[in-house]
Amino acid sequence: MSSSLKTVSTSEGLLDELQATLAHGTVARRVETLRRVADLFISGAVEFSDDQIALFDDVFQCLMHHIETSAKALLSNRLAPIDRAPPLTVRALAFDDLIEVAAPVLSQSERLDDQALIETARSKSQAHLMAISTRKVLSGAVTDVLVQRGNDEVVQSVVGNPGAEFSERGFTRLVNRAEGNDVLTTCVGLRPNIPRHVYLKLIAKASETVRAKLEAANQPIAHEVSSAVREATRLARSAPSAMTQETAIAHALVKSLYEDGRLDEYQVAAFAEAGKFDEANAAVAALANVAVSIAENMMVETRAEGVMILAKISGMSWSTVRSIIKMREKLAGKEPSDLENCKATYERLRPSTAQQVLRFHRMQQTATPPAA
Repeated sequence: MSSSLKTVSTSEGLLDELQATLAHGTVARRVETLRRVADLFISGAVEFSDDQIALFDDVFQCLMHHIETSAKALLSNRLAPIDRAPPLTVRALAFDDLIEVAAPVLSQSERLDDQALIETARSKSQAHLMAISTRKVLSGAVTDVLVQRGNDEVVQSVVGNPGAEFSERGFTRLVNRAEGNDVLTTCVGLRPNIPRHVYLKLIAKASETVRAKLEAANQPIAHEVSSAVREATRLARSAPSAMTQETAIAHALVKSLYEDGRLDEYQVAAFAEAGKFDEANAAVAALANVAVSIAENMMVETRAEGVMILAKISGMSWSTVRSIIKMREKLAGKEPSDLENCKATYERLRPSTAQQVLRFHRMQQTATPPAA
């Protein structure tokens, strides 16, 4: 094979030369050809133009149809760390059914975009998903698929990956996957930027051992925020809750609005319609004159009665209540409520009844847990 690869102006001439080699060469000769082309590419990858990289792409793909698995795996290992690796070759390697070929590029190559990773995660084996889960950076769109389709090992791997991001839908799925799994629950609870409402649901389902771990891990944060922000109900919400910086900022914003006399139900509706749980929850708490932690417990209940109780005490209209209910369902990925039924219930609800129910929630919140 000619050594003047860099000077070849079109892929056709090089491919003709390669075809001659491939047509009459042994397997060993083909593998040697691949090695030489790979060496040549790697030595000058930084300097090659897009057209030259496209030429190598043609060459590699031609060779890949004529080589054995071990040679493909070697090529995958060599191209995976190179940012400017031939994109079509990398994609072909990533979609190979054999994990020893696909894993190196799936776990490392910057040439694979989210679309390619998602397509692979939706169609290939759990081993392929495991390789993807170890990438340095993972977007929420990719982790959504990994959490939805991956087995326990894959999910544990992606949750433990500090470079992985999760959408709210992904976090909600993780809470469901983590139920009964103390290791996964702990890992999810320690993730930075876990949405507040998701954290509360996780705590509610967690075992006492896990709650103690999360409490210990988040103790510095817990001391910095208001002492009112704690879970202490008889219904499995007994651990201090972690509060992210985003939640603390949201609470400070609402406090400022309230103190300036600018907080009303229209602002609550605006928060809800924007999907801002922390702000909406703190605003409802302020208008109902209850602790944020009490409002949180009532807001994340499976049914919508807690929301209606707080709204009735605050004198809110049905349209605002409807916005809050829709926000809860969207964030939790739940089926839509029967809004007509909810509306009828809300209109029948008396403020005095709402106050009685709220007193019960306050009693739960302030109850002293039994000694261990």
